[in-house]
Amino acid sequence: MDRSRLLAMLHDMLLARKFEERAAEEYTKGNIAGFLHLYPGEEAVAAGVMHASEPGDYIVSTYREHVHALIRGIEPKRIMAELFGRKDGCSGGMGGSMHLFDRARRFMGGYAIVGETYPVSLGIAYAIAMRELPEAVICFFGDGAVNQGTFHESLNMAALWRLPILFVCENNHYQIGTEIHRHSAVAEVYKRACGYRIPSRRVDGMDVLAVHQAATAALEQIRAGTGPQFLEMETYRFRGHSMADPGNYRPSVEVKAHQQDDPLLVAIEETLPYYPSSEEIQAAGHDVIKQLSDHMNNEGHLDQAGFDSVAKQIDDIIEDAVQFALNSPDPTMQDAWDALYCNRGEEVLI
Repeated sequence: MDRSRLLAMLHDMLLARKFEERAAEEYTKGNIAGFLHLYPGEEAVAAGVMHASEPGDYIVSTYREHVHALIRGIEPKRIMAELFGRKDGCSGGMGGSMHLFDRARRFMGGYAIVGETYPVSLGIAYAIAMRELPEAVICFFGDGAVNQGTFHESLNMAALWRLPILFVCENNHYQIGTEIHRHSAVAEVYKRACGYRIPSRRVDGMDVLAVHQAATAALEQIRAGTGPQFLEMETYRFRGHSMADPGNYRPSVEVKAHQQDDPLLVAIEETLPYYPSSEEIQAAGHDVIKQLSDHMNNEGHLDQAGFDSVAKQIDDIIEDAVQFALNSPDPTMQDAWDALYCNRGEEVLI
């Protein structure tokens, strides 16, 4: 892989981690209300898949979608403003954490209902197929969504109609709080796609290079007209399901073990009001971001000074995003009415 691609992925993973850490901090300050589902630990999945996609592809995500939106190119300040519920947010301050949307970037939203991404992706992919366009839909979902009826219905129709969909399961093994082998008779999620003759494979979701390679190969097959592909990304979230979840159902030794094999130098404590100091984050050990930075260092692409420079640039971006959100006005009731009646009765594929 060339140096520019490696640098871009490292930048996006660092941006994702720092953005989510700051979002957690702003939540504890009361600047973000409602549910907040964070992504630390899973950055390699979003970075690897997004960098394999094309600008014309459609992205359909879940309620844990901040990082997907960031790497897709939505401005950090507009995402932060949306988390704050402000008018300058990417959804006008009325979507919040779980409903980010950007028409220009074909980011078709995060969805709060588990399993909702499947039929939305199916509809978009059907329109693409009918028009014979060289585009694809990337459908993200978690392991907790694979027991929903929409999973089986949508995979069946996607296979039957040979639709251009890349199904990406972000399997962090715990859905909300129940380990996968306790709620699924078939814990190897990728095997479920075989029932619909959809090519599938399991990928190390903590290795961004492995993720990128698998996603690139799958999207090439989709663009060749072979129909849908299915990737199960084995990953691990460091925090609980949301900021309201301390994650006590997971053994501490398990969490610490995964933090040692993560993408960054971060330790996220499991209690809601506590936020780790910079010294504790530095002492956390290696993770997926450190893994990529070490690879780039060994290949002569980036030294420590270069890494520090990138990290400093991202710190500035995050601080600017927070200040932008704080200075953004609240949406008005007229904004809400305008959003409600926007395009009503004249819905079209973007």
